[in-house]
Amino acid sequence: MAVALMVCTAAWAAAPAADVLKGRWVRQDGGYMIVINGVGADGKLEAAYANPRPTPFSMAQARRDGDKLKVFLELRAGGYGGSTYTLAYDPASDSLRGVYHQAVAGQTYVVEFRRAR
Repeated sequence: MAVALMVCTAAWAAAPAADVLKGRWVRQDGGYMIVINGVGADGKLEAAYANPRPTPFSMAQARRDGDKLKVFLELRAGGYGGSTYTLAYDPASDSLRGVYHQAVAGQTYVVEFRRAR
């Protein structure tokens, strides 16, 4: 088990494209912001959410899925009740695209975050 984890972590660390996730990302339909300050060797993200006040993610993880870089973010604090973002990085538009599942209302929305300049 430890060997498999080391191989996975080494493969992740060898992927320089993961650093492209660092930065401030603004949701196009309302100004919500994701700030990613770091990407760990295991894909764990050092990240926070602002709506408009900062709220910590209970889980923030990036992973490779074939040639795609995917991000999973979960919010439990501040009344979010386990709401999640499941996003993929699109290099052509330098954006994070995917879905937001609003757990409290039980609704899912298509969303896009663009890098704040």
